Amino acid sequence: MQTKRVLTMRVQTLRTVLLVAVIFGVGFLVGNHNSLLRAQSDTMPPREAREAFEPFWQVYNLIQDSYLDRDSISTETLVDGAIQGMMDTLGDDFSGYMDPEIFPYLNTDLSGEVEGIGAIVETLEDSTEVRIVSVFDGSPAQKAGIKAGDVFVKVDGIDVTELGQFELVSKVRGPEGTVVLLTMRRGDELIDFEVTRARITVPTVEYRVLEGGIGYIRLREFNQNAYQQIKDAIEEMKSADLTGVILDLRNNPGGLLSSAIDVASLFIPEGTILIEDFGNDKREVFAARTDKYVELGVPLTVLVDETSASASELVAGALQDQGIAKIIGVTTFGKGTVQVWQNLINGGGVRLTVARWLTPNGNWIHKNGITPDIVVEWPHEERNAEQDPQLEAAINYLNTETVQPAVSR
Repeated sequence: MQTKRVLTMRVQTLRTVLLVAVIFGVGFLVGNHNSLLRAQSDTMPPREAREAFEPFWQVYNLIQDSYLDRDSISTETLVDGAIQGMMDTLGDDFSGYMDPEIFPYLNTDLSGEVEGIGAIVETLEDSTEVRIVSVFDGSPAQKAGIKAGDVFVKVDGIDVTELGQFELVSKVRGPEGTVVLLTMRRGDELIDFEVTRARITVPTVEYRVLEGGIGYIRLREFNQNAYQQIKDAIEEMKSADLTGVILDLRNNPGGLLSSAIDVASLFIPEGTILIEDFGNDKREVFAARTDKYVELGVPLTVLVDETSASASELVAGALQDQGIAKIIGVTTFGKGTVQVWQNLINGGGVRLTVARWLTPNGNWIHKNGITPDIVVEWPHEERNAEQDPQLEAAINYLNTETVQPAVSR
């Protein structure tokens, strides 16, 4: 059975951003390390646990023999409940179980292409409502007239107001060319939309040259296209005689481990990117990939905020520790543990915390986040398109900074 190494941010305590087209598994850092969960791959009960699990089988048999409505409860439902109970007992927000219905939507490879309506949604912390955060330009959602702020009420005529985010998204997404009927609440009005799903290339990188020759790159997530798109953006902007570069990782919840290492390596010529600590004095060091390095020749700044998590924190921490960039913004989310995804033989999957990850200097940022070199507050309630004090601070810094050579420690 396949295992995947992941770092994942908490999906309920922070605004949960999911593509309606497909659940990306927000904040993942994924790598293939099948040996890490070899014990969990064994479907036979370990000898030392057989006696301990006798009460479990006693209860299972009791339900099958005597429960009044036993015919309405399938064996699969009981198994799902037992697995969920084991994972919940760990008391770990980042370990969990996805049943066979939900796991296929979560267990994606962040390829940068998805099938769906082309929107990003969030689950409100103070309710069960799921609403649209934004729609992609040219997407089926935009063409149908769906707007940011619209709240899901029905999908194909079925009430979804009480569904969790994963269940709702699994109903909204679907194969290219198929139609989904959505009832959305906009203010006090209910509006019906008929949306034809499509294959969508997820916008990963946005870039432009600002006044004064400063290159601006916004990275939305660390998918498999991120490194190449950032590299291409840098090469194209270099023709504008750059004086500095801003890498914007705000609202970036994470992504692939390989992508995070590649993006960090683009700016770091050599040295450590991150350290994984498995306990019992077992560690694994991930070094910069020297073949990925592109010399900027100009100063670099990185913008972060409280929603920058997982892979974003990994890259920001590496650039900060190695003296490559100034970090500007507010303290990041603080996700410093490593999870492994394990595919189960029932089609579901479990996510289990197996390690801590540390910055190159050995700092564990869990629940603390990355502290910027230059702190610039920008409360969400004060944000608007006309003003961005964090971006302005990065521009001001670069306008007064001289070129510093890349340093590796």
